[in-house]
Amino acid sequence: MEKKKITFILNPISGTHSKDEIPGLIESTLDKERFESEIIFTEYAGHAAEIAHDCAEAGADIVVAVGGDGTVNEVARSLVHTQTALGIIPCGSGNGLARHLCIPLDVKGALRIINKAMIEDFDYGIINDMPFFCTCGVGFDAFISLKFAEAGKRGPITYVENVLKEGLNYKPETYEVEDETGATKYKAFLIACANASQYGNNAYIAPGATMKDGEMDVIVMEPFDVLDAPQIAADLFMKTLGNNSKIKTFRTKHLHIHRKEEGAIHYDGDPIMTGTDIDVHIEHNGIRIVTNPEAIEDEAQPNFLLNAFSDLFNNINNVREDIEKRGKRIQRVNKVLLRKLTKL
Repeated sequence: MEKKKITFILNPISGTHSKDEIPGLIESTLDKERFESEIIFTEYAGHAAEIAHDCAEAGADIVVAVGGDGTVNEVARSLVHTQTALGIIPCGSGNGLARHLCIPLDVKGALRIINKAMIEDFDYGIINDMPFFCTCGVGFDAFISLKFAEAGKRGPITYVENVLKEGLNYKPETYEVEDETGATKYKAFLIACANASQYGNNAYIAPGATMKDGEMDVIVMEPFDVLDAPQIAADLFMKTLGNNSKIKTFRTKHLHIHRKEEGAIHYDGDPIMTGTDIDVHIEHNGIRIVTNPEAIEDEAQPNFLLNAFSDLFNNINNVREDIEKRGKRIQRVNKVLLRKLTKL
């Protein structure tokens, strides 16, 4: 049997985990009777995309992204509409695509999935010419992605800090949204387009999303007040967001969004500034991915963000009557939670 050619692209600085042990784990775990392998380390921003493109041109069977969501996006966008499949060893803080595909979050577990080499075709999306594989969007999530990128550190603590610091001051915008059925105006906190079910960290923005139906799930989060926020956060992690009265959802293949002013958008959590018009569409079966043939979600996995938001919810309940009288009290609650988070 001819061996499959597989390249591991390892970003040494992405995500939140040390990767010093990964080459050794690849050496000891990869099925050498099945694969002819190489490991290439990235050296600069965009290098992963260049390596992946060259591998696809050379006819590699599988290219594995070893890193966070940004590295996965870089590698994946160079493999679309080729015969080269994407593999994932998740090492990031969110790991949205890996979680959706039920790829183990430990290196050995991910390598065992790669050894099985089960490859399927999946959809991906494009927002203003930028490919995305999990989610993209405008509004608050793009704004927070921009703040997260500027924070200088990674991980869920940074994310929660930015949500708490910026969330109550963020002003919803008015968007004109057009799909195959016509145009509708929304005043919205955010508009998310989901190819996969979650942002990462088990935050399910579109619990029913599938990467095989040729459509995206569009989620419009309408303006809400401080007392609605804990329930929305809880719904996000309990896969019940679609039941919330502040959420409007629909599915479509193409979407055009118009806003009054230019601003940030994000694709798989990476923010860029763009203009007033935003186009999003799905490329059906446009990428091949190594997937888990025995996909079972790990329900027992602890969820830091859910615990943090539950803590916030409990604090808000304790002072609900005072919050209704004096909005400034929520700022005190946030400061208490932030102090707790920074001590973890």
